[in-house]
Amino acid sequence: MQKIISAIVADIGKVLLGKEHQVKLALACLLARGHLLIEDLPGMGKTTLAHALAQVLGLSYKRVQFTSDMLPADILGVSVFERESGQFRFHEGPVFSQLLLADEINRSSPKTQSALLEAMEERQVSIDGETRPLPEPFFVIATQNPLQQSGTFVLPESQLDRFLMRISLGYPTREAERALFQGIDPRAQLAQLKPRINSEGLRKLQSLVGQVKASESLLDYLERLVQHSRHSPECAVGLSPRGALALLHAARAWALIHNRGHLLPEDLQAVLPAVAGHRLQSDGGDGAQLVERMMHQVDIIAA
Repeated sequence: MQKIISAIVADIGKVLLGKEHQVKLALACLLARGHLLIEDLPGMGKTTLAHALAQVLGLSYKRVQFTSDMLPADILGVSVFERESGQFRFHEGPVFSQLLLADEINRSSPKTQSALLEAMEERQVSIDGETRPLPEPFFVIATQNPLQQSGTFVLPESQLDRFLMRISLGYPTREAERALFQGIDPRAQLAQLKPRINSEGLRKLQSLVGQVKASESLLDYLERLVQHSRHSPECAVGLSPRGALALLHAARAWALIHNRGHLLPEDLQAVLPAVAGHRLQSDGGDGAQLVERMMHQVDIIAA
């Protein structure tokens, strides 16, 4: 399995140059059965990363461009009356795919954003009084532009909390950008990607995440991080139990990617910014800054 994981990371690295850490975070998110939010400026490769993950993981993939005039039915589907049969027939929306790319999700209204809440939490949608299961596995990768850009809506806290991780790709390195200037076309590379695994193999990898062992001392460190977020005067809102479990699951997936069967403090630290940055709130601080200070203020070994 380690060879497959390494091949997946390497293949995506051919498309998204110089972003190995972000690629591993995205893969860890999916292995931990979570949903991923990618926040960055337009043109940074957010959509490319989502498409590449779908390709190499062998997942059915649909992309929805979110706009201000979208309705929930545009995502979930709608029942249409058919004159021939005299009955309503449900037409599935794009949410009925294994990997849904919600592109620029914060350009739609909160009403449309909330259409994904049940799908992300329960892996099902309820329409016209009937509950319909979604494909297995099911992931949402959403992209959003910075809130200072025009035409954007703030994602509500309940929606943000459904995302296991929030990451940012950032500008490419000088070497990666020079390669782009010299003619390496990510879209051409993307078209050449082949599946490295199928749905059954992916579910097996996900089951291995739960087998990564966490010692009592490691869980003590996790607990100190969580308690610090809840009681620090810098944090107006700390990590919820769901956020704490998300941190543990993500760290286990990170350890698995690095071929370890047990957790290290470094695994928690590696995923902490992506897992906690969008969950922590303060009156004047940034979530990333809170996480950075938390890692410096909380001892790995109890005093």
